[in-house]
Amino acid sequence: MKFIHQREHLNEGDLVIIECSRMCNIRLMSDANFRSFKNGGRHAYHGGAFDRFPAKIVVPSTGFWNITIDTVTRRPISVTRKPNFTHSIKIVRRSGKV
Repeated sequence: MKFIHQREHLNEGDLVIIECSRMCNIRLMSDANFRSFKNGGRHAYHGGAFDRFPAKIVVPSTGFWNITIDTVTRRPISVTRKPNFTHSIKIVRRSGKV
């Protein structure tokens, strides 16, 4: 599966704001859950399928977090090409810094 990935150190209460040009799955995962996700295993995450933007996810605890975005499609996903959509990921820190 092709997906966009960004790893960040986030604090509890920080806000992850995602804009996307099409419906997509957005997951906020710990490192252990991200490893399982990459390997096709069971994983826990915050987020889900979004079709309205901006999508906002509150960070549940302080630590390193993995943000992934992949498109929701019924067509097979090419293993050689990146997903065809535009996106942005913005972090709003509890302290007000971006």
